[in-house]
Amino acid sequence: MGKIIKGRYEIIQRLGQGGFGTTFLAKDIDIPGHPHCIVKQFTPLSNDPNTLIKAKELFEREAKTLKQLGNHDQIPRLLAHITENQESYIVQELIVGHDITEELPPKQKPLTENQVIKLLQEILEVLAFVHESKVIHRDLKPDNIRRRTSDQKIVLIDFGIVKEMDNTTLKTQSQRNPTVAGTRNYMPREQEKGKPQLSSDIYAVGIIGIQALTGLLPDELEEDSKTGQIIWRKHTNVSKKLGDILDKMVRYDFRQRYQSAGSALQAIQSLSSSGKTVTQHQTVNLKSSHPVKNHSNFIKFLPKTIGIIMSAGIVLIIAYIYMSQPKDLLTYENHEYGIKLKYPRDWQKEDVNNIITKEIVNFISPKQNNSDKFLEKITIRIEQYSGGLKSFQNETKQEIKKTLEAANILEEKNTQIGKNTVTQLVLTGKDNKTNLKIHKFLLVKGNQAYTITYTAKLGDYNSFIGEVQNMLTSLEIN
Repeated sequence: MGKIIKGRYEIIQRLGQGGFGTTFLAKDIDIPGHPHCIVKQFTPLSNDPNTLIKAKELFEREAKTLKQLGNHDQIPRLLAHITENQESYIVQELIVGHDITEELPPKQKPLTENQVIKLLQEILEVLAFVHESKVIHRDLKPDNIRRRTSDQKIVLIDFGIVKEMDNTTLKTQSQRNPTVAGTRNYMPREQEKGKPQLSSDIYAVGIIGIQALTGLLPDELEEDSKTGQIIWRKHTNVSKKLGDILDKMVRYDFRQRYQSAGSALQAIQSLSSSGKTVTQHQTVNLKSSHPVKNHSNFIKFLPKTIGIIMSAGIVLIIAYIYMSQPKDLLTYENHEYGIKLKYPRDWQKEDVNNIITKEIVNFISPKQNNSDKFLEKITIRIEQYSGGLKSFQNETKQEIKKTLEAANILEEKNTQIGKNTVTQLVLTGKDNKTNLKIHKFLLVKGNQAYTITYTAKLGDYNSFIGEVQNMLTSLEIN
């Protein structure tokens, strides 16, 4: 640890070790704020000169492919391709989030059909770009599909420079086919034989969908001994349309599957569009009936001579009354850290437990409309700390200036939340091209420091600040 590559990328921590390479967490000391990144080091096991030459050729070619794919927002950017002291490295963007393993069985209960449709659509939208670039991922599995914390989007990772280096090893009697890359159970037969197709990726996505619906891992699924087709429908209730789509995605014969992610995506989108329409109608019915019933006495005393202008006023009053109704709340409780709070049911809770950022949970706001691409969120971070609130406040301000572009602290004050003294920081800044307004709540208790951060798009900050304050008011720390 502490090694600096090319005078710029300082290794912080080893994250994983494979047969052909090591993955590290690093920081870019050449950029203000020293943002984190991922460094992969490739070290071939073979010393055979021909193998090393071929490996180098494929390394160069794959690096170019990753650079091309990295132009997509949901694929990690290739930051650097380095050869130093006869060692080869790639440096990639760090994607802070969680693998969708955390969202699927066996860690979670089986997903509903609508949830599976949404997940498949999210994955296929990114994979369609990959396939349009004539690239086969070859190792699609839950571990290599991440949900990014900042915007909840799916990101495909591990396009396999190290894995492709595996493919450069010369074939011996003890080695498997050198063109084989991937993970068994998510890998179709033609890929096992070293002849992957675009539709091999479709097979993997279909298996993920079946796993999500049935709660069964791939190696727990049966196969028809005559056709090789996976037998899975008896383990779940699924509509004929979705069942037929998944069956086609995992056909034994690759020629019978969807031939690219684009064609599979079209099939899935035909299901999701009709599902969204039903949901919208249900929401309208629920919202229109409740406030009128609760406030009929108020309305009936309005003058009978009311005209068009006053009618419009009634609509606004009813909308205001509805919006002011207390929202249905859920309780979040973390026994490990001794914290408890209430949050609105329509906010999404995301357990993080990130060992790097010390974040333990996010609460993601609902979309305000169909064009809302930036979702406001509350993040709770807990870390070991031996100092006091004032020193933690100063350290946090220094961190903000280093990591947030155009940071400007607007307000700084101490308040009481329950029995706890809390420092509040209100600030603005930029994340890429997005103008943000951020509200931080800092608390030190015992040997732990708590940071609760509300991050919003500048123009939408006030939309949820009331709910944020209510969540903080409900906070209990034992």
